[in-house]
Amino acid sequence: MSAPTNVAAPPLPISEKAVATPKKKPYPFWLGGVAATIAASITHPLDLTKVRLQASGDKRMVESIKKTVRTAGVRGLFDGITGTWMRQMSYSLCRFWAYDESKKIIGAGPNAPAWKLPVAGCMAGGIAGIIGNPGEIVMVRLQGDFAKPPEKRFNYKHCFDALFRMVREEGASSLTRGMAPNVFRAILMNASQLASYDFFKAELLKTRFFKDDIYCHFTASFAAGTVATTVCSPADVLKSRIMNASGPGSSSTLKVIRHSMQTEGPAFMFKGWLPAWSRLQPTTILIFLTLEQLKNLVDWSRTRGFAL
Repeated sequence: MSAPTNVAAPPLPISEKAVATPKKKPYPFWLGGVAATIAASITHPLDLTKVRLQASGDKRMVESIKKTVRTAGVRGLFDGITGTWMRQMSYSLCRFWAYDESKKIIGAGPNAPAWKLPVAGCMAGGIAGIIGNPGEIVMVRLQGDFAKPPEKRFNYKHCFDALFRMVREEGASSLTRGMAPNVFRAILMNASQLASYDFFKAELLKTRFFKDDIYCHFTASFAAGTVATTVCSPADVLKSRIMNASGPGSSSTLKVIRHSMQTEGPAFMFKGWLPAWSRLQPTTILIFLTLEQLKNLVDWSRTRGFAL
């Protein structure tokens, strides 16, 4: 009996290279803004104290907090919270989106040179600083109002009242007050905070002690917060003083610098560093921990067949 001639040959093994790996979908553009809003809401009392230290004659963080509680109660620690929300959902939302897009434009991928990360941060900071400037002014004014004498207060009800009254009483150009130092600070912030977080996270993952989990995210964000506070302090002080000014000609950057140098010396550029670090450090940690968890939530939702 002859052997069959039409026996089918066994299927050839499929090469791994022939299997197309599905490209991961980008995360929603608003994740960074939501993460920043959650973090800023928790750390608002520290941010409030930092602004009042920079804009008033208060000398110490603890004394400033006690003064706020004494004059306005515990609720006073959350003065201007609506301004914080407006600022985060404009400036922070924009900066995270622009940072991711900037990394794509200049090719700042996982194996790219480290210098591309701060370049992408600078690009994002310039865009976000301009778009978020009105929200920044509203936040600073709402937070700093009760540190002023009653006759000099703006007495805004909430963020939208502040926005409308600024346009009506001071003109639309008031929304650009302090834009130069604000954009400069935004560039420094994103180049130092976002870029350094990506850098530290990548370096930690190269070691055998860390994997992509909450411990790695915490360590990288802690380092990023310290770097960002130190780099941004001078521009942050100038921004707060200029945005709180209300008289004609009082918002001149050079005038503010000259007056501050004459009365306080170069050390004024780092006034409020400790409360700034105390506020930015937990904020940075909370932002990135929240952002990473939101990304995990988006990944989980996609595996279940729906998208957030």
